[in-house]
Amino acid sequence: MALENIRQSSVSTDNDDSSVHRTPTVRRTGRGRDPKRRRAILDAADRVIQRDGPDASMLAIAAEAGISKPILYRHFGAKSGLYRALAERHVDPLIERIRAELHQESEFEVRARATVGTYLSMISQNLNLYRFLMDRATSEDSRTRSDVGMMVRRLGDELAEQLITERDFTSQARSHITAHAVVGMVQAAGEWWLEHPEVDEAEIIDDLTDAVVGAIRGERG
Repeated sequence: MALENIRQSSVSTDNDDSSVHRTPTVRRTGRGRDPKRRRAILDAADRVIQRDGPDASMLAIAAEAGISKPILYRHFGAKSGLYRALAERHVDPLIERIRAELHQESEFEVRARATVGTYLSMISQNLNLYRFLMDRATSEDSRTRSDVGMMVRRLGDELAEQLITERDFTSQARSHITAHAVVGMVQAAGEWWLEHPEVDEAEIIDDLTDAVVGAIRGERG
């Protein structure tokens, strides 16, 4: 789960350094830049975000990468371009892991548990990064929010097709309503769990899997 090529038409402001607005190349999206340098900057961003959480600053990321903030923006067009590069780097693999579990050759209930477990484990093990992308990046940049939302919707569409082919759903509309409701339920329950660390991971996997399977069984036909 890669993001579509995005052209950034406007530059986001950043309170740390207003000089970026005077940089002639600030609108560039990084095409033609050294891919290794971009990866090194993204590695630095990962380290800072894992350390500082959703409040990680562009200045700290640039310092970690050994560059100035204007140079950081030249590689990504603006901080919103960095957001989308990070989303592509981390949300895509998460969706791919979930998709792989959905398409395993096993009973649906077994796959449902594996899918729920994969999602919860990955977000809990990368809490600061998850918060940065899902809370800060999606709130500050509408294109990041749209791209992440599209990936989630595609996952719901794939689940809907499975309900038709494997669970004997006879209505396209009902299969899509159920599938997207289930995907949204898992995402919302995961958000709730992150705020309640006293709840054991095994417990929420069991209960959420039961809720998913129950919702699907209850909507058959």
